[in-house]
Amino acid sequence: MSQAPRGPAATVDAIIERDGAIVLVRRRYEPIGWALPGGFVDPGEMVGAAAVREAKEETGLDITLSALLHVYSNPLRDPRRPTLSVVFTATGSGEIVAGDDAGDAQWFPLDALPSPIVFDHAAIIADYLRFRATGVRPDPYV
Repeated sequence: MSQAPRGPAATVDAIIERDGAIVLVRRRYEPIGWALPGGFVDPGEMVGAAAVREAKEETGLDITLSALLHVYSNPLRDPRRPTLSVVFTATGSGEIVAGDDAGDAQWFPLDALPSPIVFDHAAIIADYLRFRATGVRPDPYV
């Protein structure tokens, strides 16, 4: 008997903002580039706890989640495998220190983001900027 196809892997990402800048991490592994701090949800873990854990592991920051921005589920959003990401907005405190699979972590002003930004994170950041300006969340059917 064949197994049913597995669904997308659950992931989280955090848009951590302070003083008009957000944190991005430079990935050590493919795809190489800058990304929002985040990663896979562990078995039995709640998504909010996963976002806080991943942010701490990758940036050294203690974060406080402030809002759920959106759930991104395009099957092509991650070239490694289908994922869905629960994306939170957050504030961060402490000193930024890259860790885990992040080769670097830095604060970037929202008008001076680095390149390349990998996965669909450039689109997520654009959605976040619209949300900040208007209070309107991304279309749930996209």
